[in-house]
Amino acid sequence: MHALAILVADALSGPGRTTMIQLLFQQQYLLFVLIAFALVLSLTFHEFGHGKVASLIGDDTAKRAGRLTLNPIPHIDPVGLVMVLLIGIGYARPVPTDPRNYRTRWGTLMVAAAGPGMNLLLAIITINLYALGMKAGWALFQTDVAYFFFTYLALINMLLMLFNLLPIGPLDGSYILPYFLPRDLARKYLQINQRFGAYALLGLIALHFLGVPVFETLWKIGEFMLQIILLF
Repeated sequence: MHALAILVADALSGPGRTTMIQLLFQQQYLLFVLIAFALVLSLTFHEFGHGKVASLIGDDTAKRAGRLTLNPIPHIDPVGLVMVLLIGIGYARPVPTDPRNYRTRWGTLMVAAAGPGMNLLLAIITINLYALGMKAGWALFQTDVAYFFFTYLALINMLLMLFNLLPIGPLDGSYILPYFLPRDLARKYLQINQRFGAYALLGLIALHFLGVPVFETLWKIGEFMLQIILLF
């Protein structure tokens, strides 16, 4: 599966706030490191999710490639990481899978959904762990470092989930949507997406740089969803 974990880092600080690259120029190095670590962690769990579910349904391609691990090194593309931190566009190394090995016809759907699903799970755990720590008065959670790390970790995961569920280009959503369409329509969609999906993705990113609040909108949706999943 060629599901890319792409993130627009310019949206990491939210609408109208400081961007990642500006943090360096403002010498906010600690905040930059915290967000970078949260991003690497999120991308790692996303790609691990793809490989783990593929393994559970009969495909050991990711395992044989050394990708069935939470060690971020095999998952992170150095160039993609530098790009996402500095210019706002980047990617993780896609986990190799072989749909021919899946034991169910729903395999592609399950593997594609596993990445965003892992991001949602991590967001739920993160935001509720922080809320619980604050409510319990644990000293570790009373610091600015904890606030920024847990907040950005939760929001980055929500943004990754929402972005990768978009049914365009090589994103996970393009593998999920056909399962919910009539067969003829699904076939047409796959043909169109195969030819023009990458261009649609590039167009979406271009709109962001032209000032259209594409990712800011996803950010706001992510913030709203975090309020819903907050248990404490």
